[in-house]
Amino acid sequence: MGHPDPVHVAETVQRAAGVIAARRRGDLDGAEALLATFPTEQAKTLGFFLLADLALGLLQAQSGQSMDDLVRELSLHLATAADQPPSGGR
Repeated sequence: MGHPDPVHVAETVQRAAGVIAARRRGDLDGAEALLATFPTEQAKTLGFFLLADLALGLLQAQSGQSMDDLVRELSLHLATAADQPPSGGR
């Protein structure tokens, strides 16, 4: 199996970002429709993995924190969010 085509990888990451943007603006139907356009589960996983990696890299560049510190902080936020009841509408 060869390396993925960079153009397709970029499109996959943009699609993942679009799903998140639609969800954040409250367009749950649009987010679901866009999510359904991923050709495979592997493409979906790759898109969201690369998007998370890019976002953490941008945050690291702006904050100057180490990646370990950023991931630790993210883990704490996730743990806190898991202890909170779901908000209405989501």
